[in-house]
Amino acid sequence: MGLLISFNAYSQCKDYIIGIKGDTLNCTDMQNLRQGKWVIRYDQIRGEPGYEEEGEYVDGKKEGIWRQYSLQGDLIAVENYRWGHKNAVSQYFTRNGELIREESWRAVNPLNPYDTIEVADWEKDPLGLITKTVVVKLEGSTIKHGPWKYYSAQTGAIVKTENWVLGSIDKGPKKDDIVNNDVSEKKTVPKPKEVQDFEKKNSGKKKVKIRDGRTGG
Repeated sequence: MGLLISFNAYSQCKDYIIGIKGDTLNCTDMQNLRQGKWVIRYDQIRGEPGYEEEGEYVDGKKEGIWRQYSLQGDLIAVENYRWGHKNAVSQYFTRNGELIREESWRAVNPLNPYDTIEVADWEKDPLGLITKTVVVKLEGSTIKHGPWKYYSAQTGAIVKTENWVLGSIDKGPKKDDIVNNDVSEKKTVPKPKEVQDFEKKNSGKKKVKIRDGRTGG
């Protein structure tokens, strides 16, 4: 059965190579579309370091997780793809393995460029905790959408964060729209009429100490 599957896989590829584990790599089908697992090497050029990348092709387009390695074998990137374009979270590392950047992307379906998303409703909630659903048309093949985080390679701490919404940075509400509850004017509750009449009647009178029957010590 295994030989039959292998034979069928090879017969669907016009070109391919056999990996060190005996698997089929770098398959190009009869329609000249890349299919299945690929390993691609990019040599150094114009001062830019070379690297290798590996992942899956579906009908000539990158799909799912793709990993990049330096030519020395160090992992330098993990990217996610859909419809041949970046989608979801991609991570990038130094040659020593420290995470230095996380990017969030949203790939655009070429057959349906419209999408439904949740965005902060700043009009209803200046703090951005209330969201609303909107239908938008996405321009381009992939757009920045979600948090972008930048890390210190030395400490691993986040040094910068950007929040992108469909290709634009979400700057939040205007300062004039923010309500500071700590300094807002406090409403005073009026005293009952009876209390007001009593205070008015006794205003100016000298307060008398009331004896309670106790003797001084």
